[in-house]
Amino acid sequence: MNNAISGFSKLSKEDKINWIANQYFANPSEAEETIKQYWNNNTQLQQLHDEFIENTITNFYLPMGIAPNFLINGNYYSVPMVIEESSVVAAAAKSAKYWSTRGGFKAKVINSEKIGQVHFIYIGETAKLESFFNKTKATFLSATESITKNMQKRGGGILDIELRNKTNELENYFQLHATFETKDSMGANFINSCLEQFAKTLKEEAQNYPDFSEEEKNIRVVMSILSNYVPNCIVRAEVSCKIEELAENKIETPQEFAEKFVQAVNIAEIEPFRAVTHNKGIMNGVDAVVLATGNDFRAVEAGVHAYASRNGKYSSLSHAKIENGIFTFWMEIPLALGTVGGLTSLHPLVKMALQILKNPSAHELMQIVAVTGLAQNFAALRSLTTTGIQEGHMKMHLNNILNQFQATKDERVAIAKHFEKNTVSHASVVELIENLRK
Repeated sequence: MNNAISGFSKLSKEDKINWIANQYFANPSEAEETIKQYWNNNTQLQQLHDEFIENTITNFYLPMGIAPNFLINGNYYSVPMVIEESSVVAAAAKSAKYWSTRGGFKAKVINSEKIGQVHFIYIGETAKLESFFNKTKATFLSATESITKNMQKRGGGILDIELRNKTNELENYFQLHATFETKDSMGANFINSCLEQFAKTLKEEAQNYPDFSEEEKNIRVVMSILSNYVPNCIVRAEVSCKIEELAENKIETPQEFAEKFVQAVNIAEIEPFRAVTHNKGIMNGVDAVVLATGNDFRAVEAGVHAYASRNGKYSSLSHAKIENGIFTFWMEIPLALGTVGGLTSLHPLVKMALQILKNPSAHELMQIVAVTGLAQNFAALRSLTTTGIQEGHMKMHLNNILNQFQATKDERVAIAKHFEKNTVSHASVVELIENLRK
């Protein structure tokens, strides 16, 4: 069977599905039925989703849950989370409830600077290029006025532009390195538009610069693009309380728990193999809220993990300490988020999620997202240093196993009762189901 096709994008949605079903499935009609059962009956809503990406054939559902009782800077939030992994929402909600009686979470935005670069090749004297840039810097800014006008009205715009010499790393390679403030928008389109104008201005002004030789005038722009690494777009989230206040049913000896917790964080700070999994737990919380609010979780992931490696070694994003009888757990992470533009004005559930969060500004959303990541991390470390991670996780995973085997209502009741006192594992659940069905 030949699976290559020409002109797939030009086919109708029905024809795309028909081709997929006939090329890859033994029972094409069954495949078509599976694909179409995820369509939305509201044709207008379905068309909206179809147009988010290209070559759409259906919708891929992820559950949207709520983690309530987040007390952040004195205000309560119910946090929408979109994720497929069991126990994540439950863990976030449990952490939120736990810290709501211990002063809640404190969060603040340290900076919100974003970055974009024009990458170019210049062959000639570096001193001439530096002189050229200094003399024409104002022109770069004035040439973007039509692009920046509306952003400036909102208090944003271009913060600075500088010339960077990277020739010690790559021959003849230079950058225009620009910083931006984009207020409540993530700002990708705004930044990229400014950068493309910078590139155009760079080439035009170089052609007219009298001190350049013909070769020096021929500046070659390689690309103009924003960076998802935003080390100066930082938010801090923190919890703290007296050690004795850590006590609860799982934490019978608060001092011992606090010391073990700090040790666990210290291990993640120096051991990359642990740090990756440790930070993945943080991103369980971060990504789930980023997705729910229509932001780009891939950009956030890339930037956060680069930040975790900023000192030359991959390390924990969170930190913990005991000082003068006070336990403190905190994190600083880069988050470039928006509450206007993109999906925020298109996706009905994104709009709803933002409304549940009380229509936050970008700075407020940064704080909520960071806090959710810290809460997730606390929940994971509390489990790891007390009962172990699998007890809670596997109980939450039990539903997935039961759904896989299409367990009846009576079977579910019997199985739930059995695992109140027994350890959940995939093998033990399967064995119990088989015994119940004999």
